[in-house]
Amino acid sequence: MKKVTLILLFFFVQIMMYAQKEWSAFSPDHSLAIKLSNNNGTLSYQVLAGPEVLIQPSSLGIETSNNNFLSNLSFVKTTSKKIDEQYTLTIGKRKKNHATANETSVVFRNENKTLLQIDLRAYNDGMAFRYQFPGKGKNITVTNEATGFAVPTNGKAWFEPYSPPYENVYTNGIPIGTNAKDSSGWAFPALFQTNNHWLLITESNLHKNYFSSHLQQNCENGLYKLSLPGQQEAKGTGTASATGSTPFATPWRTIICGKKLGTIVESNLVYHLSDANIIGDISWIKPGRASWSWWSDHASSKDFNKLKSFVDLAKEMGWEYSLVDANWNIMQGGTIEDLVKYAATKNIGLILWYNSGGPHNDVTEQPRDIMSDPARRREEFKKLRSWGVKGVKVDFFESDKQNVIQLYHDILSDAAKEHIFVDFHGCTIPKGWSRTYPNLMSMEAVRGAENYGWSNEFAQAAPQQNNIFTYTRNVVGPMDYTPVTFSDYECCPHITTNAHELALSVLFETGILHFADKAASYENLDNRIKEFMRTVPTVWDDTKFIQGEPGKETILARRNKNTWYIAGANGENLQKAITLQLPFLTGNYKAVVLSDGDVAREIKVSEMDIKKNGTININMLPNGGFTAVLTPTRK
Repeated sequence: MKKVTLILLFFFVQIMMYAQKEWSAFSPDHSLAIKLSNNNGTLSYQVLAGPEVLIQPSSLGIETSNNNFLSNLSFVKTTSKKIDEQYTLTIGKRKKNHATANETSVVFRNENKTLLQIDLRAYNDGMAFRYQFPGKGKNITVTNEATGFAVPTNGKAWFEPYSPPYENVYTNGIPIGTNAKDSSGWAFPALFQTNNHWLLITESNLHKNYFSSHLQQNCENGLYKLSLPGQQEAKGTGTASATGSTPFATPWRTIICGKKLGTIVESNLVYHLSDANIIGDISWIKPGRASWSWWSDHASSKDFNKLKSFVDLAKEMGWEYSLVDANWNIMQGGTIEDLVKYAATKNIGLILWYNSGGPHNDVTEQPRDIMSDPARRREEFKKLRSWGVKGVKVDFFESDKQNVIQLYHDILSDAAKEHIFVDFHGCTIPKGWSRTYPNLMSMEAVRGAENYGWSNEFAQAAPQQNNIFTYTRNVVGPMDYTPVTFSDYECCPHITTNAHELALSVLFETGILHFADKAASYENLDNRIKEFMRTVPTVWDDTKFIQGEPGKETILARRNKNTWYIAGANGENLQKAITLQLPFLTGNYKAVVLSDGDVAREIKVSEMDIKKNGTININMLPNGGFTAVLTPTRK
């Protein structure tokens, strides 16, 4: 009888397993849920916040060169686990991080008896899912991913048209479901306001065995479908598919969500989902500030004496580094070795520019054909270390194909072995790599201040765009915008105030802060402004969103040890009077406030005492801004 009972129980369990059609992962605080459904062999998911639907039922599925996981899938098994990780970042909006989540993994079998695993993970500030192929040593080529994001249409969206290297203009609150202007589609990250919530959709933990994704052109009724990179990218090199061997995982499809914008701005979910440090000892990595000659004088990187003057500027301002841009290998008046020796006498570290090409780009700027060649790249990093060079800026990747994604990983890995940090330009958006490779200090992937040199369209849009980046691009990782430019190109004068420009040094997070302007723009500043520029950190212990709205204004507070840096930027051509509520202050503070003066090019400096739970009154000019430094005082 006992044997019969066990047999019946076994068959009952099997029947229940195959009958199950829905699986969920709930956030630790139970405010969010991601639900996976199997509808007659076809998979879909949705994201819920209590009764509110944040992502409507949306397609899931993936295809490989010899397997289809789009239909006729049968349930095999499910497992669950709790995520509880504590980790430290070298850079970012928050140094110490504690990530907690619930994860549900569901395995399905297709008609060929091949297995596919879907991982669902729920945090208090968002959701994520990915596809995994279990097993060991089996070759996989992914040819299509059928993932969709069905966003409720009663709201607005902010994103930029897709085109590596991610330097297009962001939309400003267009209707959800607006198609992209051409077949290139929309880029990640994509910000939405819908059903009384904010959503930011992106991807995390992109390994070298996959491509970087974006969103298709057509998104009627708010259905945004995932798109692979174009075959024409990288000058036709590589493929638009992804090849690897099992165990094989796609990037996490990542959805940060909350009722308040602060949840988006403060989130480190992209890092939570990324692999931990794989390079070992990181004690040699030193984030910091740098001078940069190229913005004000494009030919300067070929002139030894001009480069020396920017080393001198870094020394005068107390910055750790000076960036030497393209074509330094054909320098006049001295050699790069001479400049390295000169910088060493000033205790200034150099960062050297490289072209990433190779066959994947045809940009002629030099030096090139080094970073794309594994043997030459490794020898170059060894040489740089022997010279005492601290970092490299590698430019012009211009593709999201797998062969280019692999190049990012290889550069980061080889550079770390020789204690070289990296800044990527002309590149994809961050994917959480600064956790996995802590020597990744920054990435461009933004229409930054270099555009003042040739685009009046950029200059006119800058106030608004600066107040979109903080809610979109900079949420997902470091952003090398190269800020704090006070002087003007004749073609494209600033319409931002100087106080707005100064505030960007705090509003925009990056491991290497490149002060982009020429020495003359900084030399005659009030000493208290120069003192701020000498001491503003690039490493933060905490970040808090105070107030703002995309395209209109942004006010953030960032803490370094016991000192708070508060910065605001006005994205509108309207004067604004703001009273800042500061409930996070734990005591009394002395505040130095750098704000708009009576005219756009004037920065007014004032000092005041701030008590616990006190306020600060700020007036911002049209397109203006401010920065405040709050240092604790004894009670």
